[in-house]
Amino acid sequence: MNVGLPYLARFGLSRSPKAVPEEVSFDLAVMGSPRGFCMASASPRVPISGIPLEIVLHILELAHLNDNHEPDTQLLASFSLTCRSWSFHAQKLLFGRVRLHSEDAYESFTFAVDRSTTRGIALGDAVRQLIVVLDDNQPTPLERVSFARAITLCPNLSEIDLSIYGLNEPARNGQVAERVQRSAPPFAEHVIDLIRTGPVISRLHFSNWSDNDDLIVQLLAVWPSLKSLSITGKTPHLSPALKRRPCYPGTLEKLRMNCQVEPSLDFLGWLLHASADANSLRGIGLNREPSFHLLDFLVQHHGEQLHALSLPSCTTHKHAHAVIRCRALREFRTERAWTLPTVFRRLPEHVRHLAFGMDPSTPLQHVVGLVNTNDELESVTVNVWRGDCERQLGALKMACAFRGVELRVTRDICLHRALVRR
Repeated sequence: MNVGLPYLARFGLSRSPKAVPEEVSFDLAVMGSPRGFCMASASPRVPISGIPLEIVLHILELAHLNDNHEPDTQLLASFSLTCRSWSFHAQKLLFGRVRLHSEDAYESFTFAVDRSTTRGIALGDAVRQLIVVLDDNQPTPLERVSFARAITLCPNLSEIDLSIYGLNEPARNGQVAERVQRSAPPFAEHVIDLIRTGPVISRLHFSNWSDNDDLIVQLLAVWPSLKSLSITGKTPHLSPALKRRPCYPGTLEKLRMNCQVEPSLDFLGWLLHASADANSLRGIGLNREPSFHLLDFLVQHHGEQLHALSLPSCTTHKHAHAVIRCRALREFRTERAWTLPTVFRRLPEHVRHLAFGMDPSTPLQHVVGLVNTNDELESVTVNVWRGDCERQLGALKMACAFRGVELRVTRDICLHRALVRR
C-alpha cells in the first residue's frame, strides 16, 4: 500500500520538514547458490563399487536356511552365480552340511577340501555336519575307510548323521529279508583307529538298517564326547560281551530313540549310567509309544533335571503320572489327537513350549486353562490331523492373543515336527 505525505495530517501526524519521499523496491529474485553447495538428489545412488560385502554376507547368513532349518542349496547356488565376490562365502555356507552317499561324491569332496590349497582349507574348516550313507547295495557305495578319511578332513566337524544298510542278499525260499535282518560287517579296527584321529563329535544320529547291533557300540567307544544321541532302526541290546565292559562314559544331554523294538532297560542303564550320575540329561524324545516300564525308568533316573520330553501320545493314567513327575519340564510335546486332560492340568508352572495334535473330538478347555494361568508359557503348536477345528481353536486363539503366547497351527505333521524340534 502506498501512503503519500499529504494524507499524513488526516491521521493526526505532523509533517516533518526533513521528510523526503523515497522509493523502496524489493528484489524477489532467488539468489544463486553459493559455490560448493549441491542440492541432494531425489533418489539415492548405489555406489559404483556395489553393495558393501559385509551387508551381503549378513543377509546371506540370515536367509540361507529353509523352513526345515537346512541350507537352501538353490539360494546359495544363486548367490554363487550372481557375483564373483559372493561366490566363495556362499560355498562356505553350502559346505556347512555335506552329504556323502557314494564313492564318487567322496572323491569330489576330497578334491574340494584339499588341504594343500587355501581354498580347500577354508572349505574343509567350514564343514560342521556330515550326512553319510553306507550302503553296499548301491552301484558305487561309499567305502568305510573313505567315511573315516572324510571325518579327518573336517577339523571343525561336530555332528554326524550316519545310516548303514545291510547287504540285500538273494531271497531264500521266496522270502526277502527285512531291512533290519540284512547282514552288515562291523567296522574294521583300522577304520576305527582312523576315526579316532578325527575331531571331537558332540552329536550323532545313527540309523542302523542291518542285523548288526554292535555297530552303535563301536561308535560309542570312539566318541565318549557325545552330548546328543539319536538311534533309529535296529534295537541295540546289552550283549554278554558288552556286560563285561564299563558303562558308556559320556554324559548325554539329549537322547532320541525310534527303534523298531523297545530297547531293554539293561542297555539304557549301560548307556545312561554316567548321565544319571552327572544329572546331565535334559531332553528325551521317543518316537514310538513307550511301555510304562521304560518311561518310568527314564523318569525315575532323569526326571528331576529333565527340561524337554516328547512322546507320540499320552493316553493312560500311568503315562500321565510319569510326565507329571518331571517338575523341571520346559517343553512337552505329543502328536496324536488325544492326550489325557490330567497332563495339561498338572504340568509344571515353568513350561514354556507346548505342542500337541488334535481333531474335532479333542477338548481344548484344559489347554486354554493352561494358557490363562501359566505366566511363563511362550508358544503353543497345534497340528490338526483332520476335520474343521476352527470353532474349538477360537477360544485358544483368543487366550493366546490376550496372554501374548505365540500360537502356531499346522496341518502337516512333517512341518509340525520341523517347528518343534529346532
